[in-house]
Amino acid sequence: RLDAGQTQSWEDSGGQFTVGTALETDALIEAGIERADAFIAATSGDNTNLVIAQIAQKRFGVDKTIVRVMDPARADWYGEQGMQTISPTKQAILMFQASLMGEEG
Repeated sequence: RLDAGQTQSWEDSGGQFTVGTALETDALIEAGIERADAFIAATSGDNTNLVIAQIAQKRFGVDKTIVRVMDPARADWYGEQGMQTISPTKQAILMFQASLMGEEG
């Protein structure tokens, strides 16, 4: 879905797909993190996502770093520290609340 709404595929736009362990610096380098405009950390683990996002920001200087954090409280705390977070759990809670209140979601 990286190329949804685009006129060309994300690969044709310079995107790259790599399989590796994100906690390994070599894998990040092989994936092209040194020339990345953006980095999204969206593994199945909050801790892994937060660590690799910090590596992307601090070690490699990736300005646009987005982190998926399932725990809403942790997402809020890291957001307050300046990290851009997305919490699917928090979004689901808001949608449930809106639905219960009879609002469109």
